[in-house]
Amino acid sequence: MVVPYQELSADALRGVVESFVLREGTDYGDHEVSFDTKVAQVIRQLERGEAGIVFDALTETIHIVVKRNLRELR
Repeated sequence: MVVPYQELSADALRGVVESFVLREGTDYGDHEVSFDTKVAQVIRQLERGEAGIVFDALTETIHIVVKRNLRELR
């Protein structure tokens, strides 16, 4: 089930995004990117519709997925 990010409280949204950033393990190349910057980047992706939040009722887990994968889930 796709969950519009706007339906989450600010604290819940931040928690979901922080959890995603902590487990994603992306290499940002030569420049170090702060945790807060990564969180802000993901939130901007959600705002622009480039990513979305998906809740899996079977496993009771929540994920952030990129737009191309989001379309497949709808």
